Amino acid sequence: MAHKCFISFKTEDIAYKKHIHDNLNVDMIDKSLHEPIESEDEDYIMRKIREDYLSDSTVTIFLIGTNSSENDLYENQNFLKRELQASLYHGKGNTLNGILGVVLPSMTGKIYGGKQICTKCGNSHNIVRINEDTVIKEFSYNYFIPNGKCAWGEDDRFCVLVTWEEFCNDAESWINQAFNKRNHPIANYIKVRP
Repeated sequence: MAHKCFISFKTEDIAYKKHIHDNLNVDMIDKSLHEPIESEDEDYIMRKIREDYLSDSTVTIFLIGTNSSENDLYENQNFLKRELQASLYHGKGNTLNGILGVVLPSMTGKIYGGKQICTKCGNSHNIVRINEDTVIKEFSYNYFIPNGKCAWGEDDRFCVLVTWEEFCNDAESWINQAFNKRNHPIANYIKVRP
């Protein structure tokens, strides 16, 4: 079944967006912008994105590059933030999207930190640095939804995370996984504006 996917990305990562569109054999309907919206009015641009691209999409693919973080002092994150907020919103004229974070090669080492023994439970956990230094809050909060545990399993996260290489090897499976989160019980705990 083809999913309607919106790809959220920073302009400098457009080559990855084009690679998904042109080279991956994925059964998806691309709802992404292919040309910029000609306007200086941010509210108008976001309204057009919500109405024309996000309103009937089902999965948002968020390309996580070096300039996709909340704490990036040199980048305006308004578009990324609003695109993910619109993707997380479920209401009149908009459906909740699954969110698939694809970690681009430039960020793999910064996000994935190997394993570490937990001082709380004594078990070994994977270190995944999803925070305001690597992504925007709309993604980090909904990836690590507060739960009082020392580690998060797939049932504890709404957002799905994958490396670029893993995504390219089996994009359709990862898109399906994000799509399925829309009806998972964890969807009841997401925040649109954390």
